[in-house]
Amino acid sequence: MSRAPTEFEQRVYALVQGIPVGEVVTYAMLAEALGCGSAQAVGQALKRNPFAPQVPCHRVIRTDLSIGGYVGETQGAKLEQKRCLLQKEGVEFDREGRLLDEQRVCTKL
Repeated sequence: MSRAPTEFEQRVYALVQGIPVGEVVTYAMLAEALGCGSAQAVGQALKRNPFAPQVPCHRVIRTDLSIGGYVGETQGAKLEQKRCLLQKEGVEFDREGRLLDEQRVCTKL
C-alpha cells in the first residue's frame, strides 16, 4: 500500500507540473523556487513521485545539466525511459548525458 504524498512533496509535484513540454529545470532551481534550500530534498520527493510521468519529474536534471536520475535510478532501464521521454519532447543529451541545448532550461517557475 502506498502512502499519501507529504505537504512538501505535493508542493514539489505542483511546481513540476508547471515545467513546459520541451524544457527542463534543475533540482536546485526547484529548491530555490520552493524556498527550501535543498536540491537533495527535492530529488528525494521526485524519487517518490507516484504520478510519473503525468507529473513530469523527467523534466528535472542536475545542476551541471546532466540527465541525473529517474524514480531513484541513475542508470539502466529507468534512466533510458527518462531519456526517451525527454527526447520525445525535443530535449536531447550527448553520449555523456549532458544537455545539448542549454536554451531548453526553463527560466520561469
